[in-house]
Amino acid sequence: MTTTKAAQKRAQAKMEYNAFLAGCPSRQLLDRISDKWVVLILCALGGDNGPGQPGEAHADAPKAMRYSEIYRLLAGVSQKMLTQTLRSLEHDGLLTRTVTPTVPVTVSYELTDLGLSLHHMTRGLRNWTQTHMAEVLANRENYDSRTS
Repeated sequence: MTTTKAAQKRAQAKMEYNAFLAGCPSRQLLDRISDKWVVLILCALGGDNGPGQPGEAHADAPKAMRYSEIYRLLAGVSQKMLTQTLRSLEHDGLLTRTVTPTVPVTVSYELTDLGLSLHHMTRGLRNWTQTHMAEVLANRENYDSRTS
């Protein structure tokens, strides 16, 4: 029986999780976390739901939110999509779902430590899009005028 050194095990694990490979499970996770609803849910639960100015890092403390609060905040999301996305984030351990036995039942969602670590990255992505949207729109218009 051969033993594998710790460095070899780390190298093997790093090779196993290579998102450039079609069958890599990290590719599935990357697909999930790059979804716009995931980014917006993480930002909302992370406390980034204030208006702020484009490019301004506006963040309050992370907080638990009820389903209805998240639904109202995410303009355009369907109830089905929100429910599916929340379930997938719970499945991946990025948020917790707490049911409080009240009348009616209260359900709230909160980021886990793992979800909070991802939120820090998604906040930057959201801020970048808001800061550079005018430039991107100008580039699109320029491109369209050249290719028409």
